[in-house]
Amino acid sequence: MDRLSTNLRLLVYNWLKNARLRWAPGACVLCRAAAPPGRDLCAGCLEDLPRPGAGCERCALPLPGTPAAHLCGRCIRRPPAFDRVVAAFEYAGPVAWLVQQMKFRRRLALATLLGGLLAERVAADLAAAPECLVPVPMHAARLRARGFDQALELARPVARRLRIPIDRRLCRRVRHTRPQSSLPLAERGPNVRGAFAAAAGAAPQHVAIVDDVVTSAGTVDELARALRGAGARRIEVWTLARAVPHH
Repeated sequence: MDRLSTNLRLLVYNWLKNARLRWAPGACVLCRAAAPPGRDLCAGCLEDLPRPGAGCERCALPLPGTPAAHLCGRCIRRPPAFDRVVAAFEYAGPVAWLVQQMKFRRRLALATLLGGLLAERVAADLAAAPECLVPVPMHAARLRARGFDQALELARPVARRLRIPIDRRLCRRVRHTRPQSSLPLAERGPNVRGAFAAAAGAAPQHVAIVDDVVTSAGTVDELARALRGAGARRIEVWTLARAVPHH
């Protein structure tokens, strides 16, 4: 009960703090210059956000200098369980800072901004809408510690903009794993193996996974594997940022 009360107080405190930031007139969250209502980014800072260039058509790993419709070596050797990754930005510069502020400083108002930017990116080339959005599930122990689920918070603006329902019950995290960012690349796949479960036949044909950052793609690949086992036939990954994995 004490931990629950503490988390509630933290959430209320951060909501009020973020509300003051969000409702301040003309407050760009990066430079504090004038920003359009509801955007929270000025035109200059928005233009400076790092957009992805050429990349693998399957996992969106940056592949500078390569033609379109090209697969990276890893996707050729071991095709992932998902069909494609759509990334709004590269995980660099101000985007990385914004994500870290949202996740580790509990600035939840940024999830509305970032989720809106992800929705704009997805809407730009959405051929067929998925039947539901599946935010990467967070284990109950980590949810208690953090106090919120960043993938769910990002998914909400996307769902509103594109009018696609969020299904939080379709898949659950059944194993508490170490944070992927704390592990070498070679250990990330084994770390999340068997971490997700979904009931057979429960998934619709077309699903989109929502996550904040894709690096090794191990987490979204394992989640996609569980969703395929539950009946999904087309699985996309919609992520705010694509990072280049380092060994």
